[in-house]
Amino acid sequence: MSFISESQLSNYRAITKTFAKSDVIDLNESSSRDKTKPMVFLSHKHDEINILQDVTGFLKVEGVDIYVDWMDEDMPAYTNAKTAIRLKEKIKVANKFILVATPNAINSKWCNWELGLGDAEKYIENIALLPIDRTNQSFTGAEYLKIYPYIDYENGSNKYLNGNGITKGYYVKTPLDDGNLRLIPLKGWLKR
Repeated sequence: MSFISESQLSNYRAITKTFAKSDVIDLNESSSRDKTKPMVFLSHKHDEINILQDVTGFLKVEGVDIYVDWMDEDMPAYTNAKTAIRLKEKIKVANKFILVATPNAINSKWCNWELGLGDAEKYIENIALLPIDRTNQSFTGAEYLKIYPYIDYENGSNKYLNGNGITKGYYVKTPLDDGNLRLIPLKGWLKR
């Protein structure tokens, strides 16, 4: 599994400038939400605000709406059983589930719990990891992550098995049983 570097994502920070409620959307089924845009439940480590801001900018360029739990006014002020029930509802309603997979997020009990819910509700066509490399860390001890589709950047130098070139851009790569990967352009995957 390759990682998208934190500096690669920081190029998108200028899009959101300051991270605010206007950058995310409530998952409530309101008439004001543009239902033609896919809705992404973004699982992440709460104290990684800069990465969250970068990822939000990155996904907004891809044309999706984003749900971030702690920006939802209907969430309890402190985590409790009601928080868990509401998160289950939100994951179920979202079109896609993306885990911002930093080492800190992988070590978070809440992120792992959300990934389990995402697995049950969205697997395998509607769930993906966004692995972020902060300091060349690996996911030692979380090898189960290798079964999930993940978002990766292709620089245009690789080829498909049939010899055709892979166009430069972001892809969702799904591990297959034979050890190969199925590639879907990220924009196409988000709109499925």
